[in-house]
Amino acid sequence: MGTKTAYSEKTLYDYQLQDLNKIFGVLEESPTDVNLLYQLPTGGGKTVVFSEIAKRYIAETGKKVVVLTHRIELSLQTSRMLEGFGVHNKIINSEVKELPDEESYQCFVAMVETLNNRLQERAIELHGIGMVIIDEAHYNSFRKLFKYFEKAVILGVTATPLSSNIKLPMKDHYKKLIVGESIASLISKKFLARANMYNYDVSLKSLKLGVNGDYTVRSSDALYTNQLMLGKLVSAYEELAKGTKTLIFNNGISTSKYVYELFKKAGYPIRHLDNKNTATERRDILDWFSNTPDAILTSVSILTTGFDEPSVKTIILNRATRSLTLYFQMIGRGSRILKDKEEFTVVDLGNNIARFGPWDDPLDWQEIFHFPDFYLENIRNDEEIEREFVYVMPDELRERFKNSDVIDMDIKLAYKEAFANGRKSKEVLEESIEQHARICVENSADIYDARILAKMLQEEIHFRIKQYSYCIMNNTQNYRDWLQEDYERRLRLRVSQLYASRL
Repeated sequence: MGTKTAYSEKTLYDYQLQDLNKIFGVLEESPTDVNLLYQLPTGGGKTVVFSEIAKRYIAETGKKVVVLTHRIELSLQTSRMLEGFGVHNKIINSEVKELPDEESYQCFVAMVETLNNRLQERAIELHGIGMVIIDEAHYNSFRKLFKYFEKAVILGVTATPLSSNIKLPMKDHYKKLIVGESIASLISKKFLARANMYNYDVSLKSLKLGVNGDYTVRSSDALYTNQLMLGKLVSAYEELAKGTKTLIFNNGISTSKYVYELFKKAGYPIRHLDNKNTATERRDILDWFSNTPDAILTSVSILTTGFDEPSVKTIILNRATRSLTLYFQMIGRGSRILKDKEEFTVVDLGNNIARFGPWDDPLDWQEIFHFPDFYLENIRNDEEIEREFVYVMPDELRERFKNSDVIDMDIKLAYKEAFANGRKSKEVLEESIEQHARICVENSADIYDARILAKMLQEEIHFRIKQYSYCIMNNTQNYRDWLQEDYERRLRLRVSQLYASRL
């Protein structure tokens, strides 16, 4: 697992220590008011690193440090971590109206809005601040505070050095980016769990983009509460996640509540959490989730930061996003390692893996930091993703068809051959139905068993229908829905005929 170096009551891993030395090396060569950005993946221990930075900086310069966070939970976690490093600190939250004991502290942990209000009102004046550390620095709410600390070093810390607002690139506010260990490296060194990633074929044509550049809650709710998508979610859970501690991320509260009702009705242990829950309710729900081995928690974006539950085994992205930061944050919630957990499952129902690439793929963060417009303009669009999607039957389902030599069929190739030979295009679907019926019969003990297998092919049928509709240039949703219903009806009929011919 790599060597640890002891500091006070807390310890740093070797890669964290390397980053720490790199940061102090840059600080030594830079003016005392430089703005630096440090990138380290979720789960890499950013709070540990910047707590040691604060400790060392205070010891070496005698100046004070302010740590800025945007959530109350993060303030508390950060304050506790700093105390663990021997850095005595005070939290500036909404209850703190003034600071008569300012001289007693070398470090302050502050909520952005609260500190901004107090500084504006001149209720608080912080003296002798040499460094401001900004946690989750990709958020833009921090920038309004920069003017109060013009003579201090600003150190932004983030897993994704890409601004949450495309109009405010991070390179305009930070002089240099220091890149930490990669996800792949942290996995190979056993600091993060390995992700087994599965993506389902979904059509996002109905989604609308909002002013912030991401999909709107309203259009997401409309898509993800329809029966097809809810059915797909339950099938995906039962196929890949059943019995594991599961986090489901949604874009809207309405979707999350639908998901809650659906799973509850099916008899699964599930709770729903959103930002309207009180602090007590939230604690109760998270305690239940922590202590229930097969618990399912459906939520909106509230659990993307400041939430740490290492026993999570499955992450379901029941939403699409165009935010790289959000993509990494959601998956990162499952990446914590435990002695009996070296891998976790990611189920994608929003084409996110196709849009951004696998979670542990290398990314050139320097290029993204320096040329964010270029990166954002080249994110793959939904139509292209949909056209290039290739369905791969899950191993568990494939095992159900082990008596058959040929399970797959390339619809595009079959269409090309039919077209070249002057045959009608609908014959391609007939061949597909025949092949599906045959493998259902070959792998079942009776007709009821065969019908169950035919039902399990729904996802593959959906993919074949989509490929066929691209070939014949009729890709309207209504036509595809009709084709799918007709296909499934004819498949049931053909399964019955093949069984009858056996008797």
